[in-house]
Amino acid sequence: MGLHIVVLAAGKGKRMHSALPKVLQPLGDRPLLKHVVEAAQTLAPEAIHVVYGHGAEQVQSALGYLEVNWAFQEKQLGTGHAVDQAIGDVPAGAQVLVLYGDVPLIRAGTLSHLVDAAGDDALALLTVVLDDPTGYGRIKRDDDNRVVGIVEEKDTSADERYIREVNTGLICAQADHLRDWLSRLTNENTQGEYYLTDCIAMAAGDGVSIIAGQAGSIEETQGINDKRDLAVAERLLQRRQADALMAQGLTLRDPERFDLRGSLRIGRDCIVDVNAVIEGEVVLGDGVSIGPNCVLRNCVIGDHSQVLSHTVVEHAEIGMRCQVGPFARLRPDTRLGDRAKIGNFVETKKITLGKGSKINHLSYVGDASIGDNVNIGAGVITCNYDGANKHQTTIGDDAFIGSNCQLVAPVAIGKGATIGAGSTVTRSAPAQALTLTRAKQVTIDGWKRPRKHMPGHD
Repeated sequence: MGLHIVVLAAGKGKRMHSALPKVLQPLGDRPLLKHVVEAAQTLAPEAIHVVYGHGAEQVQSALGYLEVNWAFQEKQLGTGHAVDQAIGDVPAGAQVLVLYGDVPLIRAGTLSHLVDAAGDDALALLTVVLDDPTGYGRIKRDDDNRVVGIVEEKDTSADERYIREVNTGLICAQADHLRDWLSRLTNENTQGEYYLTDCIAMAAGDGVSIIAGQAGSIEETQGINDKRDLAVAERLLQRRQADALMAQGLTLRDPERFDLRGSLRIGRDCIVDVNAVIEGEVVLGDGVSIGPNCVLRNCVIGDHSQVLSHTVVEHAEIGMRCQVGPFARLRPDTRLGDRAKIGNFVETKKITLGKGSKINHLSYVGDASIGDNVNIGAGVITCNYDGANKHQTTIGDDAFIGSNCQLVAPVAIGKGATIGAGSTVTRSAPAQALTLTRAKQVTIDGWKRPRKHMPGHD
């Protein structure tokens, strides 16, 4: 009947001290639960069942689009009770893999090995050996080293506390076995809860083979209980992503100072300097260089282009052999043609900048269509907003806009036009002509600058 995966995600997460349910806490800018579901999906299961409870509306609102079956746990009465909320939707004969919504770094390969180990009739559980097992359920073995049960931390005896092999909570078993064991659970323990771990002793008592497998690394099994755990997991995830990208050929100046919060596709010979933050879907062509302290969000950067330090590029497209920055901000719907240049302290929004055109210094250009080989000087502003509506500026090929000009939209600058420095342009400027608007310069001879009156200095 195939594989069914149950993800336990009903906990509150008190130690997070957050209005956000624990499974919605962000890791790499994606909720913890989404990481777990994505890992589960790689196994191509028949179905994924998510048991949710605390913050139900928030969880459904944030992740309701996931292709999973939602099982509501009204009262959180333990892990065994949680699995029981979903087991009714699992057909007889299926395999059941139990995961946790707050264990986000589990690898697909580890899960695949666990499923294979369980086979058609065994119970497989994932364990890990820790130098300090405090807080974890201990794996109990008999004299023949066979697993016979799990004892929770709060129920351990003095001797059991020294056991270093601990339970990760991840198990895989045949659905009919699991259904039977869940029906026999009791809450006779210090927590008054129905423990899924008690199924291990039942399996041993029923003569079901119990196979304990080890995770590839301890980090895979680490649960997230507070913001410190979340921070540790963030760095582990980022290093994992950095390693994967370097394996594809990306040069990272320092992989410990790199944050990917989405997806990054790279060409050959790309370089990313320190403290870059990549968000959403970002594509880098061949030979792209990203300077330090840049933020790239949902953008495409063409071959051999450079983004210099402290630059923000969001929802923008940069052509080939462009240079952007330093200290530039490309806002949404900015599109740069090949060999275009955006210099320091320039902000753009909703513009097209033609091939070879330049906005080099200290300018704001928004809602504009700019042709090829245009030069826009320092301090130029397109005055695109009248307080109620946005208006368009059009600049033809080969135009030259002098420094400190204001182009009051809607306005058109003709092909090859020159706008003199310091001009405020309110009407269309003709092609191949000089347009300037300046007050007449006046010099007043004999004028004296006012001076403050200083008592005692008359």
